[in-house]
Amino acid sequence: MHLSKMHRVWMLPFFLVSIAAAAPAQTDVALSFYGAFTGSTTGNGVTQSPANQAGGMVELRHISNPLVGYEATYSYNRANQKYLSTVFVPVCSPVQGICLIERAGTVANNAHEITGDWIFSLKLANLRPFALAGGGLLVNAASSANVFGCYVGVPACLTSPASTQSSTTGVFVYGAGLDWGLLPHLGLRLQYRGNVYKAPDLIGAFQSTNSFTHTAEPMIGAYFRF
Repeated sequence: MHLSKMHRVWMLPFFLVSIAAAAPAQTDVALSFYGAFTGSTTGNGVTQSPANQAGGMVELRHISNPLVGYEATYSYNRANQKYLSTVFVPVCSPVQGICLIERAGTVANNAHEITGDWIFSLKLANLRPFALAGGGLLVNAASSANVFGCYVGVPACLTSPASTQSSTTGVFVYGAGLDWGLLPHLGLRLQYRGNVYKAPDLIGAFQSTNSFTHTAEPMIGAYFRF
């Protein structure tokens, strides 16, 4: 009796995989909303701090079996940036007779991301847990920038416009989530996606930090299955 119970326990994972493998293929399109949370990076005497923002993502996904699934995604969010010079040595102008003690910059920026991802999943009743890994391109399109200079003896920081440039860089994507089927063709998708990429160089008045950064994106959305 004891051996029989042990045999059933060992066979349970194989039984679940066989059920998942027998599930029909799935093709769906999904729309999700997310929060983008990115930490600061520091390098070359500059600290770059992206603002936490909301965004949206469209996915087109096809799953053939637990080990073969893939998707194409497009996502967008506002990715405004703040720059701060971390070198606090006063820079004095002998002509104007004032000393610059701090310099900061802000950039209005739009982030567009296109990726292709591999999907690993299981189909258990109306639930489908999944994991993903992939990569693509992250395009940061800056629209405007300002630089703030703070001076000794000047009561307020002075503001001036600054030049901007766009940045296109590769991005590595990983994540996991759960599809919850509510109706025959409609369901809820909960997922977390992490993006690893090089911090964008967007403003000419500051050097690039030349550092890698990470954006965490918890998401909630809905999918329609064909």
